[in-house]
Amino acid sequence: MGNQPVVIVVFKEFDNLGAGYLASVLSEEGYETVIIDFRNGKDEILKIIDKLKPQIVGFSVIFQYFIYEFSELISHLREAGINSHFSAGGQYASMRYEDLFKYIPSLDSIVRFEGEYTFLELVSKIDSGTDWRKIHGLAYIEDGKIIVNPLRPPEMDLDKFPYPMRSPLEDYAAGKKFATILAGRGCVNNCSFCNNTEYIKQSSVPLKRLRKPENVVEEIDFLYHEKDCSVFLFEDDDFPVKKITGSDWIERFCKELEQKGLADKVMWKINCRPDEIDYDRFAMMKKHGLYLVFLGIDDGTDEGLTRLNKHMTVEESLRGINILKKLEIGFDYGFMLFQPSSTFISVKHNLAFLKEICRDGTAPVSFLKLIPFFETRIENELREDGRLKGNPGFLDYNFLVRSLDHYYEYVSESFNEWLYDSEGLTNIIKWARNYFSVFSHFHKMTPDVKLLESEVQGNVARSNIFMLDMMNELAAIFESGRYDNAEFSIPQAYRESIKEQQDLYKEKIVNSIKKLCRYGQYQGLRRFMRI
Repeated sequence: MGNQPVVIVVFKEFDNLGAGYLASVLSEEGYETVIIDFRNGKDEILKIIDKLKPQIVGFSVIFQYFIYEFSELISHLREAGINSHFSAGGQYASMRYEDLFKYIPSLDSIVRFEGEYTFLELVSKIDSGTDWRKIHGLAYIEDGKIIVNPLRPPEMDLDKFPYPMRSPLEDYAAGKKFATILAGRGCVNNCSFCNNTEYIKQSSVPLKRLRKPENVVEEIDFLYHEKDCSVFLFEDDDFPVKKITGSDWIERFCKELEQKGLADKVMWKINCRPDEIDYDRFAMMKKHGLYLVFLGIDDGTDEGLTRLNKHMTVEESLRGINILKKLEIGFDYGFMLFQPSSTFISVKHNLAFLKEICRDGTAPVSFLKLIPFFETRIENELREDGRLKGNPGFLDYNFLVRSLDHYYEYVSESFNEWLYDSEGLTNIIKWARNYFSVFSHFHKMTPDVKLLESEVQGNVARSNIFMLDMMNELAAIFESGRYDNAEFSIPQAYRESIKEQQDLYKEKIVNSIKKLCRYGQYQGLRRFMRI
């Protein structure tokens, strides 16, 4: 075993659990692993790699929209004389390996699908100087031809993996540290906009594999006592809340938290579907630390949900959301207001749905355009219809009505800072929610704090209603075609009003959190928001 470390280049926002599991498996076998954040920039990455002189560098190509940036980075490294073995992994690399070799010809290999054991064997072969080309789960180019080896059988017992290697934990809110964590891998759903089903199909792994709940709690217990971590963000696409074939996973999980004395010492967030929510189970989960749920709502019409292959109804969505509200469990959600089949009628129906769930200020308005990710049913349908445009990694589409394209472009630009900027109103609202969640879980909710929370919720409600009313007004303008009329080009006043309202509500919410910080003598949000 050599003394040169293994380098893995990843997006290191929060914990990168994929890289963390790779690193921990390598570490268990005696290999030092250095994880570098892709966002450091190619010159800084070159400087680190040139100093470490690793025999192998792995690149985690998770997001399709960054294949060209990875190509530039790898070319930059090669041109600077880095001759390490370059290997790539991740969903895009696994399923579109031919494209990746085309865009990044300097790659020596691609690790397909789950990479822990494949990458470990590759590192071992490179380290020992033995032939690596027969490794199962690997693809590579030989004499100008892509060679694809048989896949490696998946690991069925996820508890065999050591806990993932982590960077120093960061502050979540009010001085409490957070970590991301997994209960399992896979998803049993088959939504038309998601490529998880195709990933599972190609990799021959089961639809869903779960860790033992006792093992998950052991990891939480370790992070709580050894890393002073109190907030846990589950990254499972669909957390195991439902009883499937008699499974009592969540009951065992909560019981284990209680037995270890953690139920009132930790908070946790999950992802699930709104139709999976029932009052009794979620009341139990809240009692044991659940404070936030990310919901895959995606559409506010039954027709849209059918097109997305969600196998649920608007009534079921509303029922689940209302249960969370009744239990005072916070929620975020995914919602694709703009889709390939969108019309002004469907947009208006979806705006009405958003108003119904957000008018009370329990969550900020949020929406996206459905992106045709690789190997999804949506991508295939758009290709068959001749509607895909752009380059691989950046594929997009136009709507069926040109005025809807103009409407989407206008509202996206006008609300871009509000919705997506790190210091925009939506992000500030979520930080405010995080602070109140932490405060209510770990401290006494005095009347003054409750008044502040009500004050923030009222401002969130008013900002939501402003946004949705403005979007409806703009929809009417674009649908009528008046924006093309020389007498009515969309006036700058609309954008100025949106900016003015965002700044107004942001100031009010920031002031409320300043007061909360003074109550608790916390400085974390003050530092984050530069206030």
